[in-house]
Amino acid sequence: MPAPSTLDVPAAKTWRHPLIQGGLVVSGGILLGNITGFFRVAVTAYLLGTHARADNLAVAMGPLDTLTQVAINTMLFAFVPTMMMATGARRRMIFVQSRNVFLSIFLAASLVMAIFAPAFTRLFGPGLSSAQTGEVTTLLRLFAPALFFGGASGVYSALLYTERRFLIPALYQTCLNGATIVGALALRNVMGINGFAIGYSAGTALQLFLTWRASRDIGREFEPCEPVSYAHILRKPAMFLVYAGLIAGNVIVTRAYATHAGSGMAAAFDYCLRCISVVNAYLVFPVATTLVPEIARLRGLGESLRARRLIDKSVALMAAAATASCVIGILLRTPMVALLFQRGNFTADSTRLVAAVFLGFAPSIPGWALLDLMARCLFASDHPKLPMAAAAVPIVVNLAIMATLKANGQLTNPAMLGAGASVGLIAGFVTLFVLVHTRRQAVLPEATLAEAS
Repeated sequence: MPAPSTLDVPAAKTWRHPLIQGGLVVSGGILLGNITGFFRVAVTAYLLGTHARADNLAVAMGPLDTLTQVAINTMLFAFVPTMMMATGARRRMIFVQSRNVFLSIFLAASLVMAIFAPAFTRLFGPGLSSAQTGEVTTLLRLFAPALFFGGASGVYSALLYTERRFLIPALYQTCLNGATIVGALALRNVMGINGFAIGYSAGTALQLFLTWRASRDIGREFEPCEPVSYAHILRKPAMFLVYAGLIAGNVIVTRAYATHAGSGMAAAFDYCLRCISVVNAYLVFPVATTLVPEIARLRGLGESLRARRLIDKSVALMAAAATASCVIGILLRTPMVALLFQRGNFTADSTRLVAAVFLGFAPSIPGWALLDLMARCLFASDHPKLPMAAAAVPIVVNLAIMATLKANGQLTNPAMLGAGASVGLIAGFVTLFVLVHTRRQAVLPEATLAEAS
């Protein structure tokens, strides 16, 4: 008889199950992070509104924020399943080797960002004026350390996740947002908008310290074992990095085109992105964080049928929740934006601009959530090629649509700014869904005779 799934627990004890408790802890961390995130965006809106300096901050902070999240997600959703397949001394050896490799990679990425900040400014904000590019370059250099601190905290968070310690990793956004708020307010009269970048980098450094300290006792004393090949360590994270980088590129492309669309458009897109990121975080992160280790465990036991059923149920529930969130967001977009942001330099005109951009970007919610959830499940079941192929679809579709809009002079229409990203993400999910179901037997084969018995 197969070992029972960790999800097969009596109803009375469900709330005490590690997966349920982990999901609750992660959800609580997301809630706290989003509360502080609301104040972070509210401070940005109050101080900058949708004026030119808000564009500068969006162009510098947006890509760094996205890249840092890519680094952390790579560690959590590609590195964790690898360590879950090992135990004891071997798990510790994998962690030690991986830590040394990835800390070097993140440090190099941070240095490259700082050194070549002018080139990245032209890449991220091609439509900015010459007066704006200098300020964005300075901001990028101040944000650059966050790429190392955030990625390094993801390494230690991965170790904590393998031990079912979710609390400290779940505080990432709280540390980041809290420190950014403090930096923006405390330094605004001295450093201007550079205070945002200083606070942001300080927040990632704080999270690195907390995750390092919380993981010090895990496997401190262990028997040495044979080192793991670096090809084994790098293969899955490298593939997830390609996937996550392509998805992140979809957002970066839209923001770059927004700098051609007129003053305030990049900032308006960034406000919409914050709103949609909150929704996607609640939809995907608690489910994926606890689901991915379970899929990896079932794969290790050879219980592919249970893994398939678990993925199917999760995708069906996600589709319903994401679609409902999209419809509600579209219907309530104007009062929602006014309630969240309309104060200080964020005027009624800013509200109308952001609400218009949100109209075109909201359909990305179901596509993004479903693509992300299925991709992470496939990475956990050791089938990374399909999500990597599907991840190329959104950025290609987005580039084609945005180039067409620019050529036809329609890019200045706020409602069209997010159209490329939305259509691309929906197309990406449809592509992945079709690939999985046309190759289902190869991806998640039917139960074996032993499993069926």
